[in-house]
Formats: sequence, C-alpha cells, structure tokens
Amino acid sequence: MRKQEQFYKVFDLSVSNTLLKFINKELLPGTGISKGRFWSGFNKVIHDLAPKNKHLIEIREKLQKSIDSYNLDNKGKKLNIKKYKKFLKKIGYLKNNGPNFKIQTKNLDKEISSICGPQLVCPVSNARFLLNAANARWVSLYDSLYGANIIPETKGALKGNTYNPIRGRKVIECSRDLLDKYIPLKNDRWKSLSRIPKVIKGNLNIKLKNQKQFVGYKKLKNKLFSLLFVNNNLHIDILFDQSGILEINNPDGNQDPLKIHDIYLESAISTICDHEDSVAAVDAEDKVLGYRNWLNLMKGTLNAKFTKNGKLIQRKLNLDKEYFSPNGKKITLHGRSLMLNRNVGHLMTNPAILLKDGSECPEGILDAFITSAAALHDFKRKGNSRTGSIYIVKPKMHGPEECSFTNLIFEKVEKILKLKKNQILCGIMDEERRTSINLKECIRILKKRVFFINTGFLDRTGDEIHTSMEIGPMVLKGQMKSTKWIKAYENNNVDVGLSCGFSGKAQIGKGMWAMPDLLKEMMVQKVSHPLSGANCAWVPSPTAAAIHALHYHEIDVFSKHKEIQNRKNASLDDLLTIPIQINPDWTKDEIEKELKNNAQGILGYVVRWIDQSVGCSKVPDINGVGLMEDRATCRISSQHISNWLHHGICSKKQVLEIMKKMAKVVDYQNLKDRSMKGQDPYQPMAGNYDKSIAFKAACDLVFHGKFQPSGYTEPLLHFNRIMKKSI
Repeated sequence: MRKQEQFYKVFDLSVSNTLLKFINKELLPGTGISKGRFWSGFNKVIHDLAPKNKHLIEIREKLQKSIDSYNLDNKGKKLNIKKYKKFLKKIGYLKNNGPNFKIQTKNLDKEISSICGPQLVCPVSNARFLLNAANARWVSLYDSLYGANIIPETKGALKGNTYNPIRGRKVIECSRDLLDKYIPLKNDRWKSLSRIPKVIKGNLNIKLKNQKQFVGYKKLKNKLFSLLFVNNNLHIDILFDQSGILEINNPDGNQDPLKIHDIYLESAISTICDHEDSVAAVDAEDKVLGYRNWLNLMKGTLNAKFTKNGKLIQRKLNLDKEYFSPNGKKITLHGRSLMLNRNVGHLMTNPAILLKDGSECPEGILDAFITSAAALHDFKRKGNSRTGSIYIVKPKMHGPEECSFTNLIFEKVEKILKLKKNQILCGIMDEERRTSINLKECIRILKKRVFFINTGFLDRTGDEIHTSMEIGPMVLKGQMKSTKWIKAYENNNVDVGLSCGFSGKAQIGKGMWAMPDLLKEMMVQKVSHPLSGANCAWVPSPTAAAIHALHYHEIDVFSKHKEIQNRKNASLDDLLTIPIQINPDWTKDEIEKELKNNAQGILGYVVRWIDQSVGCSKVPDINGVGLMEDRATCRISSQHISNWLHHGICSKKQVLEIMKKMAKVVDYQNLKDRSMKGQDPYQPMAGNYDKSIAFKAACDLVFHGKFQPSGYTEPLLHFNRIMKKSI
C-alpha cells in the first residue's frame, strides 16, 4: 500500500507536504518572493478563479448539449451550412470577427521572432530527455544521417553494432551534397573540394556564391578548427580535425580527406517542456517531479546520470558557442534550445492542493504560478530567455472566453510574482473546434501576449468527432486528412496568423511527425510544413530535428509568407463541414481492421500510462510501424470507436473481443521491448482482463467515450492511475 500523502494548512488551503516543501525550500529561495507573499496571494487568487474556471467548463457542456440536440434533429439530412452557422452564432459557439488588428507582443527572443526551424516537444518529467532536447539546438549531421533510414543499407552500408566505414563514406558524400545545396561555392563544389579551407586575415580562401554566408570561425593551435555559416537565419558549423584531437574520442570520424570531422546543424530552435499530453502526472509526487526539472532548467543546473554501454554518463546543459567573426570580433551563439513551458489546460484539477471547500485545485492555475516562479531564476543568468520573457503554451482552450480567462490568470500571477505586465507570454494551441473557427478573436484577446499559434491535427480531430457525435458515423481515420475541413483548418491557422502580423514576430506552428524511425519519409513529406508558412513544426527527437532543419535551409519561410498573403483565405464553410460517412458501405474486414488499429494504439498507450506512468511512448501500429502516442492520439482513437459504436457500425461485443485480441498483441510487443528496462515491471493484460486496471481504463475510454468532457482522455486516465498507485 502506497504511503498516504500528508497535508498542511496554509491559509485556506490544504497543501501536500511534497509540494509545500518543494515550493518553500527549492522554488522560492532566490526569487525575491517571500513564502508569505506567495501563499497569501495564491490562496486569494485560486479561490477567486476556481469558480470562474468551473463555470467555463459548464459552458462547454451546455454548448455541447445544444449541438447534440441540433444534430439529432438534422441526423440523416444534408448539412445546411448557412442554417448551421446561424445556429452556432445563436448559442454563442461561433463569434463574429471584429476589425483587423496586429499583435502587440514585446520582448520576444529571436528564436521566436526571426529564426524558423524545428520545435521539439518533451515530457517535463524526464530529466534525461529534457537535457537531450535543450542540447538539440546543435545536432551532428553525420550522426543523424548515419543512424537514419535516409541512407539505404545496401552495398555494404549496414548500420551494424560498430562503425561501418562504407556507410561513413555515404554519410560524407550526402553531407557534401547538402553543403553544395545550402552553402554553394562560386567556382567549385564542396563535393570535389580537395584542399582544406583557410581563414587568412578574416578572409576565407574559398569563394562562396554568397560571401555573407560566412559569419565566423575558430582556430586550434593556429589551425582551422571550425567554419560557421548561416542560411535562412540558421547556422551550419563545419568542424575540422587537423590536429587529431577530436579523433581521440572518435577514431572513426576522420575518414574525410578534407579533415571534416563533423557538421553541426542548428536544429531544435525551441522546445516545449510539456506538463500536459506527454506526461502522466496525477498527484503532488508527479507534479513536483516535473516542476523540479523545469526549475533546474531555469537555474541551469539540470543534470542526469545514466549507464550506457556499461559506462556511467552524466549529462548536463551545453554551454554557449563562441567564435570569431571575419572582422575578428568575438561572437556568441546560444548553445541550447529556447525552452517553452506547456501548462495544463482548464479542464483538470489536481489533489496536490485542496481548496477550503475540499475541492481539488485547478491544475492549470497551479502550473501558471509554479512555472512562472521558476523562470524568475533565469532572469538573473539569462540562460534561456535573453529578453526576460516567460513562454507558456496553453493547450485546449475553447474559444475567446477561455483565452480571456488565461489572460486573467497570467495577470494575477504577474502581480504576485512582481513581474511586468505582459511579461508572461502565451502560445495558443489551435486544437479545439471552437478555437479554430474563432481563431482571430482568440488572438485578439491575447494580442499583447501571444507568441505562438499552431495546429494539432489529432486533438482537433478528436474534438471534431466528439462535437459532432450525434450527426452520423465518421469517415475512416486514414481518410480524415483528405476531408474538406482539415485543409481549411491548416490553411486558416496560417491565414489568420499572417493577417494578425505574426510574420517576423511570432511563431506559426504545425504538428508532430509521429514516425520517429521513418526519417526518409519525413524528408519527403515534412517539407510541406515550411512550404505552408509554418516557421516551426514539431519533431519527436534531436535526430529528427536535424533532418527537419534541412527543410528550413531549403525554404525561406518569410518569403513564403508574402506569397501566402496573396491567396484567398480559407473558407469557414469548409472548416465547419463535418467529416461523416454518408451511407457507409464498409466491409466487415475494413471495419475490423479499423477497430484493431484503434484498439492497438489505445491499449499500447494506456498500459504504459496506467502501469508505468509513461505519458508518451512509441507504440507499433497494426502494420508494425512505431508511432509516437500521447493523449491526443488516444483521444482520436477512442472517440472514433465511440462514434462507430454509437451509430451501430460495430457492437460492444465485437469491440470487446477485439480489445482482448489486441491486448495479447500489445503484451507481446511490450514484453520484448527493451525500453521498458528501468520502469516498473510490465504486467500483461491478456488473461487478466478483470483485474488489469490498464485494460479496464482502455475499455472505459471507448465504451464511455461519448460521455467524456469534449472527448478528453484525462479524467479516466487520472482516475485509474491514482487507483493503480494506491495498490
């Protein structure tokens, strides 16, 4: 039996001892904010805002009931968009757009305003992953190409367990091709260059087509050690090992006749440290784990020890990078990704703090206070933001009213933490239907704080299904990306962002590449994101960040913005078109395949979430392709089955049988999964269906999905994880 948490009375609050000790002894010292000021202010704010928070959730439920009623009345009929829009405006779901405006956000770091590139999303609960993400600002192109499926394992170019010089030569050839593409020489090619470049009196002895691309260099023992170039505001650092010093640590790294030891790409420009969809945080213990990691990031002291290949390794944050400019001046480049913090949305509460009526504290408000207070430590050292800004990404806001509530939360936090007005900046995640159709008005509310908008296809699809649950059965998941609403959704996000003045000031983002092992495919497909006008897009790993960075070398996003501003804006009518299948004629095999794929993803994700507190993991799909699963993917899969159950496409008995079959598949996959080492022992679901909390939770997500608030998975996952932890 897990030891019960102790609570202490602080003003009108009951605060868990774990959280209280963390705030009083680790978080606040050194911030200039006394314990008395923090707790008295927090106590007042939380009791003032909690009822407002609850009221906003009740509005969601009221609107959903109205939409359900409308859809039931129109079930089986062709949707009349004109009448539908009129109805949505009548109930307050759809707002009228006000006059045009431009955002007024100030003190933005260059990583947000002027550098386009990949954005990592990393669970805040894992210190090692956070360090990898922070240090992924600079990633080895050689290592990334060597380990990826971009270079085929043919003609002896196998990856193997030890270094393969045949594959190494292919990496060098590919890298030289990329240099020719992004830093072209005037009368030569990097691929055929035979002499080691030199910098003589600040001049490079090889001619570039654009000499301005050469921005810095380093020497070691009076020999060239590093050449720094820039393309589309992204840096490329070519390392030379003429002295053999680098070869000591990597004896296989010097087979390049030009003595290019490696090429480092500026890769993950920013990183979202996630308290939300990629973590499993249900109580004070879990929350403090994430808070402490974020605090140590802000202090610059985060480190992690682990064993790799039998060796103990300690990882810490990289230092900044220093060079000489061509005119001999010292220049410094940031060595780490700009760290953003994704707080929890408005829905969830957490038992780490209880209010005077015994109810749980709204978790998103708690996050705002703690993560902002931690950022105070960064203001002294400017190790993260050099402009003194706090970047909070706020997910799952439904419409302008909820954006206004977020603004109110931040105002209260700023006052108590003695921050300047609008010093806490806000990222708006455009992932709920009521936000995407009212995006302009959402941005208007936060026009002095907004630094980021992005699209999230998975959550947005989950909300699409849940909102329109009663109208009819949804199309196959694989067909969802070709429906009318999704193109309008992706385009509308960019259209609205550009019309509100985001270009050159704030980020317009796109979603995750979910197949971390298929980087060749990512090379082909993900270029669509910068082409669409996105100045950042999500990637699942540092290696993926390096590969995706190549797309930003290829595409000048700011030039693309000028082109896009001349196109016709996305259609609201298309955005509101519901992706239902009229008169579905799917075969039994097609239905079963769809159910199996959904069930496998749900079970593979939920069993790790409930049993092992893993909030984001790679789960093989029905075809064995590893997919990054988080609560957003779980939301769409569970809502999709719930929708089909509701409309009789499948039966509860059929779904339960498939869940049991796929539980056996997931058990087999997890028992063989080496990544489970170090976690709690895996507990099989098959043959243990009645006792497995994870299996029960997965089934509940499907069979009770219609009744979950906005189709979210959090309430059921949290309930079952707490139950699991109590055993």
